Amino acid sequence: MSLTPVPDDQIATIVTHLEMRERPRPAPIPPAPLRLVPWKAPALDAYRTLFRRVGEPWLWFSRLVMSDEALGAVIHDPAVQIYAVTDPRGVEVGLLELDFRYPPDCELAFFGLVPQHVGKGFGKWLMAQAKALAWRKDVTRFWVHSCTLDSPAALGFYQKEGFVPYRREVETFADPRLAGLLSPQAAPHVPMLGQLPTA
Repeated sequence: MSLTPVPDDQIATIVTHLEMRERPRPAPIPPAPLRLVPWKAPALDAYRTLFRRVGEPWLWFSRLVMSDEALGAVIHDPAVQIYAVTDPRGVEVGLLELDFRYPPDCELAFFGLVPQHVGKGFGKWLMAQAKALAWRKDVTRFWVHSCTLDSPAALGFYQKEGFVPYRREVETFADPRLAGLLSPQAAPHVPMLGQLPTA
C-alpha cells in the first residue's frame, strides 16, 4: 500500500457513484411535517443561501464558485428541477435538485436538509419524493454520487434506498474555507490544515 501526499491547502475525498436502473415499486410516501415547494427559476441569491445552509457542514461549495451567468444557466434550465423543502412555518429547510439534461438519465444532483432536521427520519420522506419525481416514463437510470465528506450515514442510506455502487474515484480540490467561501468552522470532521490569509 502507498499513501499519496495531499498539500495542506487541498482536500481529498473518495467519491462513490451509485445508480438505480429499475423503477422502484410504488410505495406510500412516509409522513413528515414538511412540504416540497417547486422553485422555478429561483433567484440566484436565494438559491445560494439555501445551498450554503444545507451543504456547509459537508463542504458543498461547487455552486458558490460559479458566476451568476454559469449558475443561472444550470438552475434556470427547464431540464433541471429544483425544490425547496419547507417546514410548517414556511421556512426553507432542505434542497432537492433533479437534473434531466442528459436523457435517459436523471441525476440526483443535490439532496439534503439543514443540520437541525438531520437524523429525524425526514431523509426517507425526501428520498420518496425524489424517486416519485425522478422516474418519469422516459427515465431508465437514476443516479447519484456521494463522497467521504458527506455524513457517514449517506452511503448506506443511498444503498438502502435502492442505489447500487458502480464506480469510485478520488477527488482533490482547494479547501473552500481557506478561500473564504465557507466558514472556517464548517465541516469540523475535516481538519483544516492550511492557513487562513491574514488581513
